[in-house]
Amino acid sequence: MKDTFGNSIQVTIFGESHGPAIGCVVNGLPAGLTVDESVIEHCLSLRRPAGAISTARREADRFVIESGVKDGRTTGTAVCIVIPNEDTRAGDYSAMESIARPSHSDYAAFVKYHGENDTRGGGHFSGRITAAVVAAGALLLPTLWEKGIRIGTHIASIADVKDRPLGEGDELAADLEKLYELDFAALDEQVRAGMREAILAAKADADSVGGVLETAVCGLPAGLGEPFFDSVESLLAHALFSIPGIKGVEFGAGFGLAQMRGSEANDPFRIEDGRVVTTTNNAGGINGGLTNGMPILFRCAVRPTPTIGKAQQTVNFREMKETELAAAGRHDPCIVHRARAVVDAMTAIVLADLLVK
Repeated sequence: MKDTFGNSIQVTIFGESHGPAIGCVVNGLPAGLTVDESVIEHCLSLRRPAGAISTARREADRFVIESGVKDGRTTGTAVCIVIPNEDTRAGDYSAMESIARPSHSDYAAFVKYHGENDTRGGGHFSGRITAAVVAAGALLLPTLWEKGIRIGTHIASIADVKDRPLGEGDELAADLEKLYELDFAALDEQVRAGMREAILAAKADADSVGGVLETAVCGLPAGLGEPFFDSVESLLAHALFSIPGIKGVEFGAGFGLAQMRGSEANDPFRIEDGRVVTTTNNAGGINGGLTNGMPILFRCAVRPTPTIGKAQQTVNFREMKETELAAAGRHDPCIVHRARAVVDAMTAIVLADLLVK
């Protein structure tokens, strides 16, 4: 199993949904980097369930930094963060041990691991493991901030309810600051209510909804990245597609570029206050796989949560019989609002790795 990501900075995640704990090990960090446990705590809180629109599972995410940090600074050795699982209910899944939940990993994992994998709540494939990713990303955030780099993700849409676009220039910087504080990351306050209503409507129907997350990164220098296989898009896409539920990633104007002519799609260059900028940002801040100094912009499509209460056709893969499943247990009617903290964390991990010399 490949649980490690990164080149200079390597992040390894471990644990299962209903095991005793989950966590991460971060290798390759230089000594003397700032570590702020309140930032880790805050970022984990943004990922935690939020009332009726989320799962009933309630984890406090009381993490412990076991190694690699002393007096708020990295020591140069591996940083290990452990997050206990305190609200497990493995019995909810005992009746489904041999049932393939549609669009889940159950059957594919059974085949790959010869039936020896932990099946409780998805085991290592569970979204619960993303808390470890959030902890690793939050560990790196203060260092990025010290370099003037800000990351922010808003909920561009849930179902058919859409947020306002991110701003540009100073407005974008203000939006990213605001998003860090919002527990539900829609910029328009009225839209937040509409999104919550869409989630609750799906829940009432024993169903789920998905959405789109839009991320921006400000303050990156030009020239980061390594073509071809370690281009900025390659590394970010690799990390983002590792997040459970992400089924699409596009940069800048993305698929919209396919309907444009070059004269529309190109971003003309100009000089502003002694620096090279572009008049538009259809490329999402990346040219030739390298950062060009403009904000990185990308969007992630988040699928509806596959575990739902509606009856669905499936199979018992041990008995090789067709059956139906209306899933019991605790699950989210929507993961979009929680996934944004994971997207921010994955972005931080990739950027920190690119910046290490």
